[in-house]
Amino acid sequence: MRGFCLYDFRYIFSVLEKVFCKEIFEGGFRSFSSKSFEMLIQIVFLDFSKNSLVLRKYIGITALSGLLLIGCGSLLGSCKSSPKSDLHQQENRESPPNIILIMADDQGWGDTGYNGHPNLLTPNLDKMAASGAIFERFYAAAPVCSPTRGSVMTGRHPLRYGICTANCGHIKQEEITLAELVKEKGYATGHFGKWHLGTLTRDTLDANRGGRAKFDGDYAPPWDNGFDVSFVTESKVPTWNPMITPPKSAEDVGDKLVEGESFQTFYWTGPGEIVTDNLEGDDSRVIMDRAIPFIENSVNQKKPFLTIIWFHTPHLPVLSGEEYKKPYANLSEDQQNYYGVMSALDLQVGRLRDKLEELGVAENTILFYTSDNGPEGKSVTGRTQGLTKGLKGRKRSLYEGGIRVPGIVEWKGKIAPGTKITAPSYTSDYFPTIANLLGVDIQPYNRPYDGVDLFPFIYGNQTQREQPLAFNFESQSALIEEDYKIYRKGPNSEFELYHIKNDPGETIDLAKKDPRKLEEMVKYWEDWNASVKRSEAGEDY
Repeated sequence: MRGFCLYDFRYIFSVLEKVFCKEIFEGGFRSFSSKSFEMLIQIVFLDFSKNSLVLRKYIGITALSGLLLIGCGSLLGSCKSSPKSDLHQQENRESPPNIILIMADDQGWGDTGYNGHPNLLTPNLDKMAASGAIFERFYAAAPVCSPTRGSVMTGRHPLRYGICTANCGHIKQEEITLAELVKEKGYATGHFGKWHLGTLTRDTLDANRGGRAKFDGDYAPPWDNGFDVSFVTESKVPTWNPMITPPKSAEDVGDKLVEGESFQTFYWTGPGEIVTDNLEGDDSRVIMDRAIPFIENSVNQKKPFLTIIWFHTPHLPVLSGEEYKKPYANLSEDQQNYYGVMSALDLQVGRLRDKLEELGVAENTILFYTSDNGPEGKSVTGRTQGLTKGLKGRKRSLYEGGIRVPGIVEWKGKIAPGTKITAPSYTSDYFPTIANLLGVDIQPYNRPYDGVDLFPFIYGNQTQREQPLAFNFESQSALIEEDYKIYRKGPNSEFELYHIKNDPGETIDLAKKDPRKLEEMVKYWEDWNASVKRSEAGEDY
């Protein structure tokens, strides 16, 4: 068990500021009475013992009184007024907001009605976007599934803890997950749909890795990572009749699988608990059938909730029900199936939003929506009908088309309808955004975070992002700094430089025209990558 470090001092100082800023320090240090000091001791001990996750994982309580005296002497200055996001943070301590994170699987930047798709109908996503805020440049932290999901769960680049690509590694026990963070504030936590951050069983052959001895070390289910309720698969399933092998025309159907028989992947709710009922029809509906009762139970118990809904749609194999294909009857069979599953997903988003209204919690629920990466396939063909809206690259590429994804946030009465956020943002930002929203200081966790709080951008207090977005996937490297982006295909290639605002298609390489900007951004990426390497080596814990 380690001793106190700089982050622990900062933590105690933050408690002094937040709790006693107005009541004590506005009157100067002389107003700090012995009774106030006694109250401070009690509050900090209470906060450390009950609300500090890092303490419970790593730190012992030692010499707090002395540290508090140091802290008192360090806070003689006056306190600054709170911006709008800080006011919401204060309100949320009394009435914590419910939090829902929705993620589609392989949905492209162009795969929404509100973003101008020529055929696809997404009326509920369109309503959500109109009612809340649209991120005009929202990115997945990686161009494939598992790493991006890890970034959501931790606020850190997935290479820091060994998730290098899909079906690789797992969430390490030392990582602090979003579910663990919010449970410290009394939240009920539920995860529904795809997991893809480790295996769900060591005993039963399941999906890509479950039940195989060589992957036993990757067992890391949601119920071991802070989730009270789970309804999850390890990885992909067909978008229609998810437990049954579809025709080969649905694509990405293994050679050894037999049409009409088991897909050899299961839904799990806990250790050894395989679900066998209500698994027919559209998979997005199957998932929402489990998420809504969790929300209803949380509301009935008067508990704030974190609900993560990770749809499998529109990941291959893609197969749609006939009722969802009808609006696209004049299009090809492949288009009917792809657009059909997206319309089915959209219908479930609408069902969820309606349920929040019915339960009377819409105004106290913040709802995020995004995708884990760009669309599948090297081109628009077969069942890989996803669109990038002209962006270069697709899934598995760090060009824009592989990582720029839909981004929406809705909070009725808190976020102005029609808000547009132009600063680049990405999935690593969810963790620090939610932490700050709930008044949780993540500095004592004593590890590098790659995300930032999004609320200053949502409320218009900030338009320029100070911390660039850094990427590293397989041999590719990239960095986004406001309007500029560098990209490198491999370690033996030269970095390219693009002005993304003027050239979103990444067609004009400015590396030779602006070598100073290129050098500056490459240096930042190299420093960031060195930090990632230190994390990989275990220096974070």
